[in-house]
Amino acid sequence: MVCNNDLMNREEFVTKVGELIKLVRTEYGLTQETMSAILGISRKTLADYEKGKRLPGWPEALAVTVLFADSMVLKDSFGGAADEIAMAIAFENVDVKYPPTMGGRVWWRDIDRKGRYRIQQNVISGHYRLLDATDARLMSSFDLDEVREYMGGLI
Repeated sequence: MVCNNDLMNREEFVTKVGELIKLVRTEYGLTQETMSAILGISRKTLADYEKGKRLPGWPEALAVTVLFADSMVLKDSFGGAADEIAMAIAFENVDVKYPPTMGGRVWWRDIDRKGRYRIQQNVISGHYRLLDATDARLMSSFDLDEVREYMGGLI
């Protein structure tokens, strides 16, 4: 699910997580009671999410993507790490220092390389990230021009 300008926003991210929450719960073999306790919400609230009666909020969507980061349901739906997409959305227009990555061996393709820096794009979600020579993520964004501009400032 990507919006018209090819940038996923919070609302779309939350909607997608809401659509997947029951599949993630089932994948982990959890009851509604257990899953709701893990997320810190009531069982009725979780049931409403699963039935599509209401959407989780941003904090709940973040909790699902962080707590269940190894979920194949999330990985297949978001193209790898859903938490990275959440970070790209949350940290949009924010200067942040990211920890090292694994270098993008599965869900990423190289877009550009200049000196010690390279830009990669997630093959499913379409978001970009800038890595240094040690594969440390310097930034993530859905805007390629923004990532290129940031890289240009480093060179």
